[in-house]
Amino acid sequence: MAQRLPPARTAPDGSPYPDRSTASFEREVRTMFTFIARHYERFNHLATFGQDFLWRARSLWELDRFRRVPIVRALDVGCGTGEFARAVATHYPSARVVATDLTLEMVRRARGAAPGGAGGERLQFGRASALRLPFADRSFDLVTNAFVLRNLSSLPAGLAEMRRVLRPGGVLLSLEVGEPSAAPIRAVFHAHFDHVVPLLGRAFGSEGPYRYLPESLRGLPDRPRLLAMHGEAGFSRHTARTQSLGVVTVYLAEAGAPSEESR
Repeated sequence: MAQRLPPARTAPDGSPYPDRSTASFEREVRTMFTFIARHYERFNHLATFGQDFLWRARSLWELDRFRRVPIVRALDVGCGTGEFARAVATHYPSARVVATDLTLEMVRRARGAAPGGAGGERLQFGRASALRLPFADRSFDLVTNAFVLRNLSSLPAGLAEMRRVLRPGGVLLSLEVGEPSAAPIRAVFHAHFDHVVPLLGRAFGSEGPYRYLPESLRGLPDRPRLLAMHGEAGFSRHTARTQSLGVVTVYLAEAGAPSEESR
């Protein structure tokens, strides 16, 4: 007899609120992102004061300083409405970009926002879990994800899976919210992230998801530990670079040394 999963948590306004301690966590994350898909981009731009545009662009500039192989095939994991995938396709105009997300509604919106013409032909969207990517080993030169790591039910498994699909010399780029080091900046960050963002979420009818965000950050390892986990997942070279006074971190990790056989 199949095990019955417990009902998902909800906030007082009835919006979903994932519980990492339950076996149904991945399902609850999918439900949450389905619930907020319609206003996801608009809310993020408002809550970050538009800084999320700069964070993506700067992360790709950091990637160019780190990588040692050309970017021909790229995969964006947990693509949401496709903003990072589109940025990658624009930044690397000769690359083909595949973007996946756990949530079907996010994938539909990403497809609808994809540009037409030649650029649009280089973008492909599909539904997949970051823990079970439907691609062969060594399929990509680049794997990206933005604000995804803290939503994985198993961070080691997610890192290992993204490592699996990278060619030797390929790079994993993870953009993630981080804990600012300076105490004054940390205080302002938590005042906004822990209190203002959930209030904005309530105004959008989505208090639960945006109360879950501070909780998800607390469950994320600190930078040194997260970097060590990249090494444990098989990445040979890795670094962390902060932006916006430590509010976000770009993690870059290389999957082994590049070689002629890898191309």
